[in-house]
Amino acid sequence: MGVDISSTDYAHRRRELMKMMADLKSMGAEALIDLPSVVVIGGQSAGKSSLVEAVSGINVPRDSGTCTRCPMECTMSSHATSWSCSITLRISFDSNGQDMPKTNTVPFGQTITDRNEVEVWLRRAQSAILNPNVSASSFHTKTIEELRSAKNMLKFSRNVVCVSIEDPDATDLSFYDLPGLIQNEEAETVALVKSLVEHYTQKKNTIILTTIPMSDDMENQQSMSLARAADPDGKRTIGVLTKPDTLGAGAINQRKRWVEIIEGRSEDHKLRHGFYCVRLPDDAERSQRLSRAELQRRAAEYFDTMSPWNGVTDRHRFGIPGFVSDVSRLLIQLIEEALPRLREDIDKLLAQCNKEFDALPPPLANDPQIEVLGRVNAFCDVFKSYVNGSHEDKRLAQRNRALYAIFKRDIRGTAPDFRPFEKPEEYVPLDDTKGKMSLTERDPGVKTMGIYDISRVIHEAIGWELPNNVPYQAKANLIAQFIKLWVAPSERCLAGVNDVLDQVIDALIGIHFGRFKVLEGYVGDLIRTQVDICKALAKEAVKKALDLENTPYYTQNTHYLQTLGEKWLAYYKAARNQPDEYKVNRKPYEARAQANPASEGLEYEYYHPPQSITPSERSETPQSKALRALAEAGYANLSVSDLARLLPPDSREKELIVMADVRAYYHVAYKRIIDNIPLTIEHALHHALAEQLSQSLFTSLLTDVASGHNFSERMNELVSEDPSVAQKRASLSTRKQRLSDIRRRLMTFGNNI
Repeated sequence: MGVDISSTDYAHRRRELMKMMADLKSMGAEALIDLPSVVVIGGQSAGKSSLVEAVSGINVPRDSGTCTRCPMECTMSSHATSWSCSITLRISFDSNGQDMPKTNTVPFGQTITDRNEVEVWLRRAQSAILNPNVSASSFHTKTIEELRSAKNMLKFSRNVVCVSIEDPDATDLSFYDLPGLIQNEEAETVALVKSLVEHYTQKKNTIILTTIPMSDDMENQQSMSLARAADPDGKRTIGVLTKPDTLGAGAINQRKRWVEIIEGRSEDHKLRHGFYCVRLPDDAERSQRLSRAELQRRAAEYFDTMSPWNGVTDRHRFGIPGFVSDVSRLLIQLIEEALPRLREDIDKLLAQCNKEFDALPPPLANDPQIEVLGRVNAFCDVFKSYVNGSHEDKRLAQRNRALYAIFKRDIRGTAPDFRPFEKPEEYVPLDDTKGKMSLTERDPGVKTMGIYDISRVIHEAIGWELPNNVPYQAKANLIAQFIKLWVAPSERCLAGVNDVLDQVIDALIGIHFGRFKVLEGYVGDLIRTQVDICKALAKEAVKKALDLENTPYYTQNTHYLQTLGEKWLAYYKAARNQPDEYKVNRKPYEARAQANPASEGLEYEYYHPPQSITPSERSETPQSKALRALAEAGYANLSVSDLARLLPPDSREKELIVMADVRAYYHVAYKRIIDNIPLTIEHALHHALAEQLSQSLFTSLLTDVASGHNFSERMNELVSEDPSVAQKRASLSTRKQRLSDIRRRLMTFGNNI
């Protein structure tokens, strides 16, 4: 604090800093960044109003009870040749206390040149603040009595009465005078005042001036408690001790404690910037309307002659002049230190505001009709590319392929479980002709059937057939058993595809029409109606595709059917010839593995167990010997499965043939259905929708709009912007302009000094 406050350069820079702070506040910067400021707080009867008057040189309203009901910002400038005062209202909050998009600064009345008129104009200004729904100018002519009797006012307001004082004898300073803290009022009123004080004191760039009457213990002062809560380390709090002349002659210990506090020797009450002691005019002196110079002379004489105050070494701690000088210097220092951080904060806020603004859709530039039809057309084109798989987003095709793979697995699980034994439950499933795989997910509707079960089916189907002829109906009944199990997997597959389609459609509707909520709702309903129509048609088409697998059971793929029939018959015969090899508990069934739904081979992909014997050892097996002997006899190109044909006729030959023929037909039909159902869904649902959607939408749209009274109005309505988006754009635009103005003011500071 060694700077000469009266030096020309310092005074000039101080004025410029104070002017910049005033400009920033008028721009509403306080609602966005933490501007350096000074606040005066204190309880009722703490001498706060007298302190404000002594510092500012003006009279403020005084009444019994709570008089100040909104913040008053007092800015003093010495850069003038004569005294004057002007009042403005800074409106940053609405009647509900909510932030307004833009701060409004309203001039209130004419420039005041008579100090005696300030008090009544302050009353008028505060009444205007507390009546936000009444024109401020209507209060210009109100008398004090009229103002006191006014009703239906807000109890308190966060909007500010700004007092700008030009006084050649003043020290450049700006501070907020906040409503006095109260305790003997309604709980709601007490809480309102406390909340208002906390709003200001909790800001880290705020210097807190707390007025403390020396007639009471400091521990009893609510203002000191709030200051400690906001500033626990006491780095930005200054204590202002008032009413030293109220201490009686016998209050020796009290005086001693106050001296320790003023000199900074009290361990319980330490503040970085210390305490100041001021003697303020009493009612008698106020009634005499003494000049500021005379009041300061009397206060100085009191401190210089009265014990123990005259014994304190640091005389700067007594009286208004030293106190105001130090606070002014401290505020200027705080502003200069905060400037780089304020610029950074504004840059961050502006960048975030620009980011949010840029994220909003731009205002509609096209003709409404062109906009609507263009978006519908774009939607149809994109959906068609989804269906064709040409769009970069492949989720529709990929998710449906996954569903079709599951469908293939489910159909594979409906394969007949024929075990050519009298007690089939004692044997492992025979799920492929090579004995190297077993289904791990079998449809619960599949029944395990042995020789006796097949014999019973044949017997129940016999009509007027000749002896030794197996009725065709027996095979048809067995085929029907697995065909009927295909309905549920097909319905599940279609339901899954429908869900995927709904998700894709909803996403595309949001992308193409979400900007305009009315259009999104209207066109979305039209699209979903068409989707439901195609879903119903696809359901019917799937049903027809399944019906095709019912009687007659037919195929032209006879070679495949015959080859498989022979393989299964040989396999069943071989199993009956070596039943012990297929016992459930004989050994771990090494040929178990899940069928691969993506297999495109003759049968399926199988699990191949590791070979534990050498080629030479394998060549010594009986089967290998038999094949070699047959080859030498001229029967070449035979396989192990062909050896089963050399076995003697089985007593259950006809049952085995039925098993083999039904199982062979299953594979023929299986390969057919796993393609037919997916292709039916794709064509009846996706491709049909893609082909019909454009015409359907344009027809419905134009028919509906043309039927109205005003085509243009309807189109405008469809592309009317979401009110919340328009409101957000306007709010962000206003905020962006405010931040840009604040940034410009911060960045240009220094160019004018």
